Amino acid sequence: MGSLGKEESMQVRRRAAGGASILAIGTANPSNVVEQNAFPDFYFRVTNSDHKQGLKDKFRRICEKSTIKKRHLYIDEAMLAANPEMTAYMAPTLDMRQEFVSVKVPELGAAAATAALKEWGRPAEDITHLIVGSTSGGSDMPGADYHIVRLLGLSPSVRRVALYHQGCFVGAAALRLAKDLAENNAGARVLAVCAETNVMYFRGLDDAHFDNLVCQALFGDGASAVVVGADHVVGKEKPLFDVVHATQCLIPETGGAIQGLLREVGLTFSLISEVPSLIGKNIEAGLRETLSGGAVVDDDRNSLFWAVHPGGRAILDKVEAALGLKPEKMRASRKVLSEYGNMGSACAWFVLDEMRRWSAAEGRRTTGEGCEWGVLFGFGPGLTMDTVLLRSAHI
Repeated sequence: MGSLGKEESMQVRRRAAGGASILAIGTANPSNVVEQNAFPDFYFRVTNSDHKQGLKDKFRRICEKSTIKKRHLYIDEAMLAANPEMTAYMAPTLDMRQEFVSVKVPELGAAAATAALKEWGRPAEDITHLIVGSTSGGSDMPGADYHIVRLLGLSPSVRRVALYHQGCFVGAAALRLAKDLAENNAGARVLAVCAETNVMYFRGLDDAHFDNLVCQALFGDGASAVVVGADHVVGKEKPLFDVVHATQCLIPETGGAIQGLLREVGLTFSLISEVPSLIGKNIEAGLRETLSGGAVVDDDRNSLFWAVHPGGRAILDKVEAALGLKPEKMRASRKVLSEYGNMGSACAWFVLDEMRRWSAAEGRRTTGEGCEWGVLFGFGPGLTMDTVLLRSAHI
């Protein structure tokens, strides 16, 4: 055999024999819980805006229509009393915000990762690759990925990938990357972590910026983590979902639809009201590419399970209508939105965790609420749509 043949043989041996699977899921949230129906009073009180009754009434309606019941937030009255500049609309507060998130984002991510590693059941030193995603905590060097290695006691030789300042679709995108790493490196075990906090973009109100009110009503703090690997060890590892195929596409001419700009005032968000409609109109095209491999032959969208990023009630409504889904198909996504709000990149795996736990509790035959095949959707700035085809495991 010539030298080229040996190299080709080595490459074959370095790849996994089978496809990637999610082997464990973990989640974490701050202990502070804010009830959504009490949040308008809190928000207008801490921003010294109680006299703006008209805006307060509008904000209360936004909170009510969100279908969110509660959120976990680091933001509380004590923090704001110590940092009153954060309650202004555009005060230069980046330093104080960054000082906080540079500590809390790694801690929160490590808490979710610890839960995932516990379920996985193997030593942390067996993790070969680490992916960390965060929109709110990715500015320092070394970043949250370095600190998570330190907090978890991962091997110094773990190979790290950081997905910072990308937005809500990163949960799906990280799963795509984890699949590639696991399948192209025999024996690899990939720990992927997403952690977010709205400390970077909490701010007071401005009479002319309606999208800021939407932002304040929507986002919560949380972290999630998954362990992904191929060729699972029978008796020691148990697949939850097979990661079969993943795609990403941009909706043309929508670069300004959602924007997150890091400035002296922190992370400013802006979004246009047409975002849910744009996603609804383009969702079928992105889905068609994902399903084109032929593994799923049933055109009935209700024969699949759906893990849709809970970016907001209107997004879930538009996706449900565009795909002709029965209301129960969005159960897990709506449950996560109700209990936690939009936690950005961390949401996707909260939905999968909710789905598999509910499936077990209800006696369903698979982790995908009784369905064999399903789809995970992530949406974010760009407008970017990440779509992952999953196959559920038998319970």
